[in-house]
Amino acid sequence: MTNPFTDHPNAVGESYVEHLGQATGIGFAMVAGGFACLIHGLLPFLFVKTGTSVILGLSEKCAQRRRLMAAAEASARVA
Repeated sequence: MTNPFTDHPNAVGESYVEHLGQATGIGFAMVAGGFACLIHGLLPFLFVKTGTSVILGLSEKCAQRRRLMAAAEASARVA
């Protein structure tokens, strides 16, 4: 029987708690970046680069995690 709380975290090489921390951190960054963009829309002199910085940072973080997962999968296939 599968466990919906651990299947996906295990598939990406994390425990439930590790995945909770990663996903929550990304979610909070997205919300903060979104609020910065909303404020910037109203007051264009504030948070001029914040939204872009958050997006680029999260994109790099996710790309790095994908590279690590791919490397782990490749080494598991070899072993």
